Amino acid sequence: MVWRVALSETADADLESVVAFIARKNPSSAERIGGELADLIFSLDHFPYRGKAVSKRPGLRKLVHSHYLIFYQVNEAQQWVEVVRIWDGRQHPDTLSLP
Repeated sequence: MVWRVALSETADADLESVVAFIARKNPSSAERIGGELADLIFSLDHFPYRGKAVSKRPGLRKLVHSHYLIFYQVNEAQQWVEVVRIWDGRQHPDTLSLP
Protein backbone atom coordinates (compact mmCIF):
# COMPACT_ATOMS: atom_id res chain seq x y z
CA MET A 1 0.00 0.00 0.00
CA VAL A 2 1.38 3.41 -0.97
CA TRP A 3 0.40 6.46 1.05
CA ARG A 4 0.35 10.06 -0.15
CA VAL A 5 3.00 12.25 1.47
CA ALA A 6 2.88 16.04 1.50
CA LEU A 7 4.69 18.87 3.24
CA SER A 8 2.77 21.68 4.88
CA GLU A 9 3.71 25.21 3.83
CA THR A 10 5.63 25.55 7.10
CA ALA A 11 7.55 22.31 6.58
CA ASP A 12 8.36 23.29 3.00
CA ALA A 13 9.73 26.63 4.22
CA ASP A 14 11.66 24.80 6.97
CA LEU A 15 13.33 22.55 4.40
CA GLU A 16 14.22 25.50 2.20
CA SER A 17 15.71 27.31 5.23
CA VAL A 18 17.82 24.31 6.23
CA VAL A 19 19.21 23.93 2.72
CA ALA A 20 19.83 27.68 2.31
CA PHE A 21 21.63 27.90 5.66
CA ILE A 22 23.95 25.00 4.84
CA ALA A 23 24.50 26.25 1.28
CA ARG A 24 26.04 29.48 2.57
CA LYS A 25 28.96 27.45 3.87
CA ASN A 26 28.95 24.32 1.73
CA PRO A 27 26.68 24.03 -1.34
CA SER A 28 27.46 20.36 -1.96
CA SER A 29 26.58 19.46 1.64
CA ALA A 30 23.36 21.44 1.33
CA GLU A 31 22.36 19.45 -1.73
CA ARG A 32 23.26 16.15 -0.06
CA ILE A 33 21.46 16.87 3.22
CA GLY A 34 18.42 18.31 1.44
CA GLY A 35 18.24 15.15 -0.67
CA GLU A 36 18.62 12.90 2.36
CA LEU A 37 15.83 14.73 4.19
CA ALA A 38 13.56 14.55 1.14
CA ASP A 39 14.30 10.84 0.68
CA LEU A 40 13.47 10.16 4.33
CA ILE A 41 10.27 12.19 4.15
CA PHE A 42 9.01 10.47 1.01
CA SER A 43 9.92 7.03 2.33
CA LEU A 44 6.89 7.52 4.57
CA ASP A 45 4.78 6.55 1.56
CA HIS A 46 5.52 2.91 2.43
CA PHE A 47 6.29 3.18 6.16
CA PRO A 48 4.07 5.90 7.67
CA TYR A 49 4.38 4.63 11.23
CA ARG A 50 8.16 4.23 11.28
CA GLY A 51 8.67 7.41 13.30
CA LYS A 52 8.34 7.60 17.04
CA ALA A 53 5.17 9.02 18.61
CA VAL A 54 5.73 12.45 20.15
CA SER A 55 4.85 12.49 23.83
CA LYS A 56 2.13 14.95 24.84
CA ARG A 57 1.21 15.47 21.15
CA PRO A 58 -1.43 12.87 20.18
CA GLY A 59 -1.27 11.96 16.51
CA LEU A 60 2.15 13.51 15.97
CA ARG A 61 5.20 11.42 15.08
CA LYS A 62 8.84 12.24 14.37
CA LEU A 63 11.79 10.95 12.43
CA VAL A 64 15.36 11.93 13.22
CA HIS A 65 18.12 12.47 10.69
CA SER A 66 21.39 13.72 12.14
CA HIS A 67 20.42 16.98 13.88
CA TYR A 68 17.10 17.31 12.07
CA LEU A 69 13.68 16.33 13.36
CA ILE A 70 10.86 15.69 10.93
CA PHE A 71 7.45 16.03 12.57
CA TYR A 72 4.44 14.55 10.79
CA GLN A 73 0.85 13.37 11.13
CA VAL A 74 -0.73 10.23 9.71
CA ASN A 75 -4.33 10.11 8.50
CA GLU A 76 -5.23 6.43 8.45
CA ALA A 77 -8.66 6.86 6.85
CA GLN A 78 -7.35 8.93 3.92
CA GLN A 79 -3.98 7.13 3.77
CA TRP A 80 -1.91 10.29 3.76
CA VAL A 81 1.02 11.67 5.70
CA GLU A 82 1.55 15.38 6.25
CA VAL A 83 4.95 16.65 7.32
CA VAL A 84 4.26 19.67 9.52
CA ARG A 85 7.76 20.78 10.58
CA ILE A 86 11.42 20.10 9.84
CA TRP A 87 13.46 21.29 12.77
CA ASP A 88 17.16 21.62 13.55
CA GLY A 89 17.40 20.00 16.96
CA ARG A 90 20.29 22.29 17.92
CA GLN A 91 17.88 25.22 18.11
CA HIS A 92 16.26 26.18 21.38
CA PRO A 93 13.17 23.97 21.84
CA ASP A 94 11.06 26.83 23.18
CA THR A 95 11.04 28.36 19.71
CA LEU A 96 9.51 25.24 18.11
CA SER A 97 5.81 25.56 17.31
CA LEU A 98 3.94 22.32 16.66
CA PRO A 99 0.27 21.74 15.82
